[in-house]
Amino acid sequence: MSTFFQYVVEGLTIGSFYALVALGYTMVYGIIRLINFAHGDLFMVGAFIGWTALSALAASNMPWLLALGLALLAAMLATGVLGLAIERLAYQPLLRAPRLSILITALGVSLALENGVLLMFGPGFKTYPHLLTQTGFYLDGVQITYAQIGIVACSFALMLALYFFVHHTFIGTAMRALAIDQDAARLMGIDVERMIQLTFFLGSMLAAVAGVMEGLYYTQINFFMGFVLGLRAFTAAVLGGIGNIPGAMAGGILIGLLEAFGAGYVSSQWTDVFVFGVLIAVLVVKPTGLFGERVVERM
Repeated sequence: MSTFFQYVVEGLTIGSFYALVALGYTMVYGIIRLINFAHGDLFMVGAFIGWTALSALAASNMPWLLALGLALLAAMLATGVLGLAIERLAYQPLLRAPRLSILITALGVSLALENGVLLMFGPGFKTYPHLLTQTGFYLDGVQITYAQIGIVACSFALMLALYFFVHHTFIGTAMRALAIDQDAARLMGIDVERMIQLTFFLGSMLAAVAGVMEGLYYTQINFFMGFVLGLRAFTAAVLGGIGNIPGAMAGGILIGLLEAFGAGYVSSQWTDVFVFGVLIAVLVVKPTGLFGERVVERM
């Protein structure tokens, strides 16, 4: 049983990264019905911005906790601004265009971000400063590190803060109204364009947090890391019910657990088979995902 619970700990840690990125997918889809395939690459950009800032601050002999906080803040703000710029320049002019046009644009933005980072930083791996140690404790034979506790706690805190913001604030109410009917929201005086921009900004910030935490946890990043994680995070959003914030959280954790169990009990080469197999099985039984609700499409 200790092996089983060890995989649970690993799955919760990995799932925290997926859940944070899945929240960006589900928020954007909930507002404008767009699958933002560039969102996984924003996760990658956030990891590189955090690495750049943290490497510079660590060289100045600044206390590591302060350096980490400043690097994380820099990554969140810079990635949030980048996500906002992408929405303004690439997506906003196409909001009234056919969905296929904006979907192709999202794929183009994804490739542009990947190749931009490739040109700036090169194809090799970059190594984060080793700030997170393997110190922790054993609980009935299960090793739990303080880094894992911090990552899971930080992820859940951000998820709960986002849920509270969307469901218990005036701006969150406006965002939910916009998700139901944009035209009616505009007639009620809601600034639709600004709400969409805020959605992209918040989703990009969460992706940056996940990127920095993954860089700290695994210590190595590269320009292609956003593709695979973005694909699995999108799978998590669909599995939980895309457009549903608690569903994105649950989907991310479930994908992380499936990955940990699949790699531990069978082989890491079969991880995607288990993940997408479960996704297909769930969608066959419940096409809207675990927590999704059927939405009537308005013409």
